[in-house]
Parts: sequence; C-alpha cells; structure tokens
Amino acid sequence: MKKKYLILLLIVCNLFHAQTNIIEKGISEKRSYQELEKEFYSGKLEDAASRQKLAKYYLKKAKSEKSNQNIAEGYVMLHFDETLPNALKYLDSLQQLTKNSKENRYPARTYLLKGNLYFRTENLQLALNNYILGLKYAKEKKNKRQIALAHISLAYLNNYIGKHAEAAKTLRHYAYEADYMNKDEKNTLKLSLADAYIEINKMDSAYILIKEALQESKKENDTYRYYESLGLLGNYNLQSKNYQKAIENLQECKKHFFTAKEQSRRSEHYTLFNMGKAYDGLKEKEKATDCFRKIDSMILKRYYMYPELREVYTYLIKYYKENNDIEKQLYYVDRFLAVDKVLDTQFRYISRELPRRYDASELQQEKESITNELQKRKNLFYVVLSLLLISHLLFINVYFKYKKSEKKYKKIAQDLIQSVNENRVSERMELKNEISVQNITTSEDKATKVISEDIVQTILKELEIFESKDQFLNKGITLGSLAKKVKTNSRYLSEIINTYKGKNFATYLNDLRIDYAINRLANDRKFRSYKLPFIAEELGYNNEQAFTLAFKKRTGTPLSVYLKEIENMEVV
Repeated sequence: MKKKYLILLLIVCNLFHAQTNIIEKGISEKRSYQELEKEFYSGKLEDAASRQKLAKYYLKKAKSEKSNQNIAEGYVMLHFDETLPNALKYLDSLQQLTKNSKENRYPARTYLLKGNLYFRTENLQLALNNYILGLKYAKEKKNKRQIALAHISLAYLNNYIGKHAEAAKTLRHYAYEADYMNKDEKNTLKLSLADAYIEINKMDSAYILIKEALQESKKENDTYRYYESLGLLGNYNLQSKNYQKAIENLQECKKHFFTAKEQSRRSEHYTLFNMGKAYDGLKEKEKATDCFRKIDSMILKRYYMYPELREVYTYLIKYYKENNDIEKQLYYVDRFLAVDKVLDTQFRYISRELPRRYDASELQQEKESITNELQKRKNLFYVVLSLLLISHLLFINVYFKYKKSEKKYKKIAQDLIQSVNENRVSERMELKNEISVQNITTSEDKATKVISEDIVQTILKELEIFESKDQFLNKGITLGSLAKKVKTNSRYLSEIINTYKGKNFATYLNDLRIDYAINRLANDRKFRSYKLPFIAEELGYNNEQAFTLAFKKRTGTPLSVYLKEIENMEVV
C-alpha cells in the first residue's frame, strides 16, 4: 500500500517555474510575462476559472506582441484545466509552434506534458510512451532539468503501478542529490518519497519526512500540502496498526478534501479507502463497509480507477456474503468484474495482486451460481449444500497443505537443533542471506565514498562489542539509540549496517536476537521452561507475538515446532 500520484501535474508545473516573490492579485496590463507566470504556477489561484482567466489573458498578450516563446507558454498554461480533447489541442499547437525551436527544453517538454495529461486521465500506456519520448529528447538536447522531469514522472508512474522501490530510488536522488532543485521542489519530492517508503515498509524514514512536511506546511501556511501530509500520516498510522490515530488523521483530511474548492479525486478516494481499512482494523465492519460503499458511489459519479479498488469490492462482497444479503453480494460482484476488467487493461503489470479469494474466474462462476439461484427461486437447501461442499473441499485442501508444511517445519527445526549441537547455527542462518551478501561489494564501494574508513572501522568495532556482549537483548533499542551508543549518527549507522551486514537495522537486530534464542532455547532447559511472554521480554521484544513472528521469519519454522522438536530429541 505504503509509498500522492495525481499531484504530479502540479509538481511538474512547479519544476518548470520557481516561486520566489509575493504574488499580487488581479490581472493588470502593466504586469510582465514573468509576473503572470509566477502567479499561475505558484498554486495561489484557488480555482480553475481564475487560472483560465489569467492564462487566456497571457496568451492574448503574447499573440498581440507576436512573441512565439510566450505564445508557447500560453498554450501550456491553458491546457492544465481543460478536458482531454481540448488540452491535447493546446499541446498539439505547442508542438507545432516549437518544432523548430532552438530552446533545449523542446520537444521534450511537450511530450512530458502530454505524458502528465494522459497520466491524469488514467491512460497509463500513452503516459509511459510520452514520458519515454520526453526522456529521449531531453537526453539528445542534454537538458539536465528536462531529464530530471522525465525521471520523476516515470518514478510517479512506477509508484502508481506498485514499483515503489524503484520510485523511491529516483525520488530520493532528486530530493537530496540534485542541486538544481529548489526548496519547494525538494519538499514535494520528499513528501512523495515518504509515501513510497510506507509502501516498502521503511516506516521510520517515512515518519521523519511526514513530520517535517507537517511542520513546514504549518509554518508556511500551505493548506494543500498540510492535508496531503496529514493524509500520509493517517496511512502511516494505518500501516503501523495505530487504527484510532489513523482515523483521527483521516477524519480531519476528509473534512478538508470533500469541501475544498479544488477537489482532488485521488485524495478523496484514498482518504476513504484508508479510513475503511482502519475501521476494519478496529473490527468496526459497518463503518468500514460504509466507507467502501461511498467509494463505489463516487466512482459511478466520476470515473476514477486505481488498483486498491479490488480490495474495496472484495471486502464488500465478503461483507454481504457473511450477512446473507445475496442481492447486494451479486451487485458488488458485478461491480468488481466491471472494475477488474478496466484495471486488468490499465494495470497489467500488477495483475499478480488479484485478491486471493476472488480472482476474475472465480467471481464469474459465483455470479452465475447466484444469478441462477435468484432466477429459479430455488430452495435455500441447495445454497447450503453448495457451501458445505466448498467448505469440505477447502478443509481438505488446507489439511494437506498443513501436513506438508508441518513436515517442512519439522525438518527445518531438526536442522536448527543439529546446527546448535555443531555450534554453527549462525553460519547456517546466514546462508539465507547469501544472495544479498554477494552484492555488498558495490554498496561497500559507494559507502566508503561517503563515510571515511576510520569511522567505518570504529563503528564496526562498536557493533562487534554490541554483539559479543549480547547488548542486543536490551529492550527498546532503536537505530537512534544504538547510533548514540556507538557515538555516530543514525544515517552513518544505517548505511554501515546495510553495507557490511547485508541487511537493514530492524533485520540486523532481529537476526541477532533470534540466533541467540535458537542457541539458548536448545541448551538451557530452565530458560525453555519459562512462559513465552517472559522469554520474549528477555530477548528484548515488546510482546510474545513480535517474538514468534520474528522467529518464523528468520528460521522458516514456527517457534512452537522448534520447541517441540527440542523436547522430542531430548526424550530420544
């Protein structure tokens, strides 16, 4: 869910024009082209009518003065608030006017603007084609900013279709390493980067960026950016399972997004979507269902598609199935099939994200079954019989899967115990990371360019002490607290752990604790006799669930199976 995509249009506008002066209101013939452009691209004009009025005046002024450069800019300004056909006419006029232009931003700029237009109207294939053409021409003209615009546009497209890690890499580069981006541009990129971080579960990094954005938007009285940041905070709390906090954040966003003069379809939809998921997390199914029903009604009024709609409709189908409301279940099955058909065309790259229980073929069969039942008014007996049969088949399927998994888990547990006996558990466990470790060399070269070798070696020695003295068992260790302990900053420590340990901080800490647990549980009968909450606390975990989840993720077998096999092998 994680790394807002439809603000891309405004982002690119801001990238074309930096805002530095206070904007005066109204249109005056005495104002220069530069002043008019600053007002248009500043985002201070609150409605489309005001922007169109200014853009038309700008174009009229440019034509009267026969200034081709400014006529071109007038076409650009006018296309933003138009329908797709009219907007394309303006951009076609721009393309014709600039075909012989010596400016190195053309024709790349025209293709990038067309890409944004198609992206905004959800034609991702044409958006991608135009972005690639824009990048091609930007490289030919060696225009650094146009290349950046193309890369950023493609990053947003990647984020939109689920390639969050790739998007984050590009956004991070231009937010921190591009000296030709101004402060406002970098702030916008950082906010988008926070969104991508959530999607790839870099929650600490996302939270830092969100808090910075909230503070700065308050300071600068930037309402739009404040609520976009607050929406991200709601998503962050949702993914962190702080459902009540998420709802509080999103309720505030809802009041703004649904009453603002310039409404954002994406902001409205994702606010309701995340609210629905938060309510579901609190087991308030009626409220969750109400959010998802509103999303469906919004789509019927204003066509808007995005991948998460599959979750919306599968939730509604399941809800009404559990409540034996067959007619509504059938309605949302039909809605799902219609939406899924569009999504499958537009988002082929994310087809793997089809819901586990309701893929297209299964839904089609269920639709036919329910339709026949309603038409023939059959006795409820047949429905019950069908459900029993399906349940029986599912039970058999789950049973055999369980048996297969049980055998696999026992083998893993036995191998772990054998490894403990041979004092090579760490070696065995690290084999799981072999592929990633093989790639450390490149990262290591990059890290040494940023951090001096003396600092690297000092931090590595401190980490060696941290590991040898089992300090990783202390509760509440964070990247920041450990950085302070080893006398460095969080960024350096994170980079070194990623580079030299081949994993991020959270994985590094968990691996140390679990490897310790594997050995001690096998060798210390008294420790093994304690209740799991106490064992988890001894290992530095906040609760039993966190420990058991970490154990399975690290070893590939449940903790219960490991403990059982230890007892079995001792009896033998």
